[in-house]
Amino acid sequence: MEQKRLSDSVADDIMSMIAIEKRFHPGDKLPNENEFSEELNISRTTLREAIRILVTNGIVEIKRGKGTYIKEDIDVNNIESLSFLTDAKINAKDLYEMRLIFEPEAAYYATIRATDVELKRILEYGLQIEERINRNEDRTAVEQNFHKSIVKATHNEFMEKLMPVIYQAIDKGVILSKKKELAIKETINDHKMIMEFMKNRNPEGAKSAMKIHILHAMKELGIE
Repeated sequence: MEQKRLSDSVADDIMSMIAIEKRFHPGDKLPNENEFSEELNISRTTLREAIRILVTNGIVEIKRGKGTYIKEDIDVNNIESLSFLTDAKINAKDLYEMRLIFEPEAAYYATIRATDVELKRILEYGLQIEERINRNEDRTAVEQNFHKSIVKATHNEFMEKLMPVIYQAIDKGVILSKKKELAIKETINDHKMIMEFMKNRNPEGAKSAMKIHILHAMKELGIE
């Protein structure tokens, strides 16, 4: 367990080097394993584990035979919000509680503030999720876009900064629910309900529908 905690902390340190110190930039190569582990005063095993955490979080990528690189497409401004995630050892229950506090309110404000174009985009993503489910295709990216477009429509930049947390919960939820038919049926129905209220510009309805959607997911995943 100590090993795991140390690697989390090292992953955090490397993220700080990218996000705060600006020592590494998108596309940069990290120092080689021997040099870097020596500099950080840790074993190569711990460094490897920390790199694995960063790979999982989409911060770095390992190019075979070349080394470890900071991903080109990362948004440096959002990395800080990821850094507290690795530290907090987030589990599905905590993530879903976070969604329960945050997303119904986001749906409420988005319903009031979304432009017609934004609303159209939200509804489009909702339909795409249903299509993916019906075709038995992976829906993670579209599900993220659906929730992200709702949060963006709140026009609140601090809400947007919480998106990495929401992504992690959606990833976990999609993985855990893949084998559960009921969860998938409920997802379709819940999304339809959210979309219907938003389309009719009914913020209280959208807020309740989003809350029901997340509670359904928690129940189905056994994390009430």
